[in-house]
Amino acid sequence: MLNIKMKKMRAGAQIPVFAHNGDAGMDLFSADDVVILPGSRVKIPTGIAMEIPEGYAGLIWDKSGLSLNHGLKILGGVIDAGYRGEVVVGVVNLSDEDYTVRKGHKIAQMLIQKVEAPEIEEVEELSNSHRGEKGFGSTGK
Repeated sequence: MLNIKMKKMRAGAQIPVFAHNGDAGMDLFSADDVVILPGSRVKIPTGIAMEIPEGYAGLIWDKSGLSLNHGLKILGGVIDAGYRGEVVVGVVNLSDEDYTVRKGHKIAQMLIQKVEAPEIEEVEELSNSHRGEKGFGSTGK
C-alpha cells in the first residue's frame, strides 16, 4: 500500500481525508477564513505539507459542489514528489457573488497518481495519424 507522510504546518490544520471508501480524491481543508470576491483569484493555505513518494504526484481538483453550485474553480494544482512546502490551493470565483471559505471547510480534492518520466527526443518530423493536426472542434458538435 502507498504511504504518504503528512505534516501539520500550523495548529488547527486538518490532515486530508477520504470521505468514503473507494473515493479517488482526498479532501483538502482550508487553514484560514478567506473571502473570494467575484472574478478574483486567491491562494488558500491548507496548513499541511506532505511527502509524496517518487514516481507519484498529487493533482488538485475541484470539489464538484463548490464548482457547480458556487462557481469556484481550482487553478493549477500539481504537487511534485520533491515538494515539501505547504500545500496551497489556487481558486478563482467565476460567480457574481462573494464566497466565504471558513477555516476547516473542504476546498478541493487531491488525487495521488503514478507518473511516467519519459525520455524526450527532438525530431524534424512526426509520424502521420488519422487525425493529423486537426483540433479545437474538428470532431464536430
